[in-house]
Amino acid sequence: MTAPLQPKRGATLLNDPVLNKGTAFSAAERDAFGLRGLLPPRVMTQEEQLDRILPGVRARPTPIDQYAYLVALHDRNVTLFYRLVMDNLEEFLPVLYTPTVGQACEEFGRIFRRSRGLYVTSEDRGRVRDVLANWPHDDVRMIVVTDGERILGLGDLGANGMGIPIGKLTLYTACAGVSPHQCLPITIDVGTDNTALRESAAYMGVRDPRLRGEAYDELLDEFVEAVKERFPLACLQFEDFGNHNAFTLLEKWRDRTCTFNDDIQGTASVTLGGLLSAAKLTGIPLREMRLMFLGAGEAGIGIGDLVVQEMMAEGLTELEARQRCWFMDSRGLVVDSRTDLQDHKRRFAHEHAPVASLQQAVEQLKPHALIGVSGQPSTFTPGVLAAMAANHPRPIIMALSNPTSKAECTAREAYVATDGRAVFASGSPFAPVTHKERTHVPGQGNNAYIFPGVGLGVIISESTRVTDEMFAIAARTLANLVSPEDLAMGRIYPSLTRIREVSRAIAIEVAKIAFDRGLARATRPDDLAAAVSAAMYEPVYQSLI
Repeated sequence: MTAPLQPKRGATLLNDPVLNKGTAFSAAERDAFGLRGLLPPRVMTQEEQLDRILPGVRARPTPIDQYAYLVALHDRNVTLFYRLVMDNLEEFLPVLYTPTVGQACEEFGRIFRRSRGLYVTSEDRGRVRDVLANWPHDDVRMIVVTDGERILGLGDLGANGMGIPIGKLTLYTACAGVSPHQCLPITIDVGTDNTALRESAAYMGVRDPRLRGEAYDELLDEFVEAVKERFPLACLQFEDFGNHNAFTLLEKWRDRTCTFNDDIQGTASVTLGGLLSAAKLTGIPLREMRLMFLGAGEAGIGIGDLVVQEMMAEGLTELEARQRCWFMDSRGLVVDSRTDLQDHKRRFAHEHAPVASLQQAVEQLKPHALIGVSGQPSTFTPGVLAAMAANHPRPIIMALSNPTSKAECTAREAYVATDGRAVFASGSPFAPVTHKERTHVPGQGNNAYIFPGVGLGVIISESTRVTDEMFAIAARTLANLVSPEDLAMGRIYPSLTRIREVSRAIAIEVAKIAFDRGLARATRPDDLAAAVSAAMYEPVYQSLI
C-alpha cells in the first residue's frame, strides 16, 4: 500500500493539530515522516492517551481552567480532543459552552494561545474577499459569525466574542459529527462600546467605538456576498448580534442565501420542543396554552413566532395563536396602547390595560408557561412563582437566560416556590433538586439539541435555505425523543448523553424537507438515514501510510 501525498514531516507534522497524533504515531509512521527521536519511544493507543489525559482535565480546579486545558489539547491534537469530548459529552459540554464559555469570552485575552478562525474588521471594507481567501480550507460547510455585541447575557465583548463561534462549532462536531475541517468561526470586529474592554491591556480587538449605521450595513453586505462566493455550499449562522442587527440581517438574507440566526430560530426551536414535551406532563396541548415571556428581544420574539406557527398547525388561526403569547419588556406588558414599541414587538401587542410588574401580569393573565429570556437574574421571584403555582397544577417555568448568573431563577427556587409542582427547564444546567423526599431532574433547554442537527441536515442536502419549517420539525423530533423515564423525573429534554442520536434524527428530518421542497443541491440518496450516519465524523486516528 502506497503512502498518500504527505508534505509535512518532523516537527512541522507534530505542530499540525489536524494531523498530529502525538504518541500514537506508529513505529512505521515515525520512520516514514522523520519523527524518530522527536517523541517518547512508547507507541500509545488513542484509548491509552485518553486514560493519561482525562485525569489531568478533571484535576483542574475550576471550569475555566478545564476550558483552557481542553482548548490547549485542541490546539495540538484535534482528533484526540474530539474523542475525549464525545466520550464525555455530558461532563464537558457545560465547560466548552454554556455556562463556562461566557467567562471564557470575558477572559479571552488572558487564555488566548493560538488563533482559530478569521477576523474581519471595519478596516477590511472593500477587501473582505481577500480576507476570506486566506482561509486554507475550501470545503467549508458551516460558518458561525458574531460581531460580539450581545454575548449571552454579558453584553458587548467586541472581539472577545470569538469564543462563541469557536464554541458553537465545537458542538457541531461533537454533537452532530460535522467534520471540524468544514467548520469556520468568524468574528466581525467593528469595535466595541465597552470602554473598560477597549482600555484593557489584554484586549486584542479594534480599540474604537462600535461601527454603526450605513458603514456597518455595507460591511455586512460585503461579508455575506464574499461568503457566498468563497464558500458556495456553506451555511452561515449569525450569533449574538444586537437585537436590531439580528432581526435586520435575518430578514434581509434568509430568502437569499443559506443562513439562520440561532438566537432567534434555534432558541425558538428548543423552547418549542420543551413546551411540546411539557404538554405530556401538564395534559394541556400547546394550542390551549397561554404563554408569558419575560424579555421581548430576539430570543423571545423568535420563540413567539415559531410557537404561533405550531399553534396554527394545531388548528388555531394566526390571530388566535398570537393572542396566546404575551410579552413583558423592561417597560412592562407589551400592549397595543404603547407608543414606544419596536417593530418586532408590535405583532405581539394586545389590547389590555398597562401592567408594570411581572407578578401582576401573571396574576391577571394566568399563563400556563412562564418563559424567561431577559438576561435579568432573579426576576422570577418567589411571588411570581407562587402566582404561577396558584393558577395551574403544573406550571411550566423556563428560565432560559445564560450564563447561570443571568438565570431568572434557579431550579431549587422554582421547585420550592411551587411545592414541587413546577415543570422546570433552564438555559444553563442545574443539579437535581430533592424537595419533600422527591428528586426532580431539571431539563436544560440547550440550543445544542437543535442547531447541530439542523446544520448537519443542511450539509447533507446542500440546501440553499434554512427555513422555519426545519426548526419546527426539529422541535417535534426533539420532543418525540423525550422518554417516559425522562418525564417521570420531570425532565422535558433527553439526556445529553443521547445528543448525537437527537442530532442524527433531526438531520434526517431537515434533509427530507430540503429534498421535498426543492431546496437541495445534492442528489437524494436512496437511504437518507444511512447517508446521514455515514457522514457523521468519528474522531479516530487514520494511518498516514
